Amino acid sequence: MALANDTKAPDFELPNQFGEHVRLSEFRGKKAVALVFFPLAFSSTCTTELCALRDNLNLFRAAGVELMGISVDSKATLRAFAEREGYNFTLLADFWPHGDVAKEYGVFLADKGFATRATFLIDVDGMIRSSFITEPGAPRSLGAYKAAIADLHAVRV
Repeated sequence: MALANDTKAPDFELPNQFGEHVRLSEFRGKKAVALVFFPLAFSSTCTTELCALRDNLNLFRAAGVELMGISVDSKATLRAFAEREGYNFTLLADFWPHGDVAKEYGVFLADKGFATRATFLIDVDGMIRSSFITEPGAPRSLGAYKAAIADLHAVRV
C-alpha cells in the first residue's frame, strides 16, 4: 500500500544517471521534491510520460519543485535513456537492492519486478503533501501534476 499524504517521506540515497549519489534529505529546508516512480526506461508509456515532463519542466521549476524520476533500471540505462530523450532532470536508479525505495514508498509490484506509476510531492519539511498513482500502462496526466503542485502550495500558505 502506498504511503499516505501528510506522512514523513522515507529518506533514501540513490545514484543518478551520472553515478552521483542523491539523498532526499539534502533537499529539506531548501526545495520541494516531486518523486516520479516509473516502471522501465525506454518503454513507450514511460518515454511519453517523461517527455511530457521534460517539455513542461518550467511548471516544476517555477514552483520551486525538484523533479526526480525513479526506476529499477541501472544508472547506465538511465543515462542512455536521458541522453536519447534529452531529459535535463534527475533520474535515480533504484537498481540495488532491487526496488528498495519503491518498496519503502509502497509502490513496488513484486510480481512484475518494478514500481507502478506513482508520484509523490514532498514539501520542504520532508512531508508527503500530495500523491497520485496509476497502473502500469496508464499514463499520468499533466493536469494531475498541476493539481499536486497547487496542493503543495496551498499547504504552505
